Amino acid sequence: MLKQKIRKFYKRRKTLFIVLLCVVLLFTSALGLFLSSGIPKVQPVESYDGDNSYITFDDKTRIAAHRAGRGIAPENTLMAVEKCLSSPNFRTDILEIDLRITSDEKLVLLHDDTFDRTSNAKEHFGHRKVYPYEKTYGELKELNLGENFEDPDGNFPYRGLRGEDIPYNLKVISFLELLEILRSEPYKNYDIKYIIEIKDKGDLGRRAMDLLYEMLEEYDIIDKTIIGTFNQSVIDHIDENYPLITRSASMSEVLDFYFSCVFNVDISSKNYKFKVLQIPYKQFGINFGKKSIVDYAHHYGIALQYWTVNKERHLKHLVNIGADAVITDFPDLAYEIINRK
Repeated sequence: MLKQKIRKFYKRRKTLFIVLLCVVLLFTSALGLFLSSGIPKVQPVESYDGDNSYITFDDKTRIAAHRAGRGIAPENTLMAVEKCLSSPNFRTDILEIDLRITSDEKLVLLHDDTFDRTSNAKEHFGHRKVYPYEKTYGELKELNLGENFEDPDGNFPYRGLRGEDIPYNLKVISFLELLEILRSEPYKNYDIKYIIEIKDKGDLGRRAMDLLYEMLEEYDIIDKTIIGTFNQSVIDHIDENYPLITRSASMSEVLDFYFSCVFNVDISSKNYKFKVLQIPYKQFGINFGKKSIVDYAHHYGIALQYWTVNKERHLKHLVNIGADAVITDFPDLAYEIINRK
């Protein structure tokens, strides 16, 4: 009797799974056919007098260094920042960085959940999965963030550095420490802007946002910073507590915007709480790099920034269609393309 019930249970689950799979496939096919027909053209915006300073259609496309420029130096390090801001050959308009909270509530630059990929953390601490929220800032300062950086020639120029041999600009850095450095010579007159992604979720993410806001306020850079996160709880926390923050769209908001664009819906009454869309050039077979999307966003006072754009032909195309910013691993390449005559 029990075996029969078990068989019936799994049979029902299998049937339900097949039905759901068919529905998803039918929807995907129909959507693909619809999207292949293109997006309605929108009248380009010729002038803008709103309050969104990130719309730059009447000027050059801004360059944002992804993870502080991970193509030219170890990602999310002071060395990467220095190369972006000190080079005589190119200029970076925006630093795009990721923040995570430590056990002693410091906000450090880190993209991944752990330091395993980018450093010698497994060797140093004797175990895998070295999470920042389990370590103090002082403990993390002992790591070499250049350990696994590979240069264009396939070399690992910073591998094996330990202890006092690790240069300061390859050690873990906090956002507060970075702000102090950028306030000093030779950077204090450099009008740098920030895209900051809060990587932690839940209570950690909300606490990280609280600490971050205090720093943005103290250093008077709220109006120079875009906050992004994939965590809805952090987005809700921002919307409820920090109305002065400029944030990028959540995943659900990006989808809502995109399908509104596809159907040419009037979104003026939707009261979006984001001012910036940060989207990929292409994802899941969908090409987001279209002038009609840029025009649609500008029509409603929304800035459009594309990530992570590293190919020359993609950079050229996005500049030509009026993208407000490109987020790239190679700010030097983007600068050369944007300023090429």
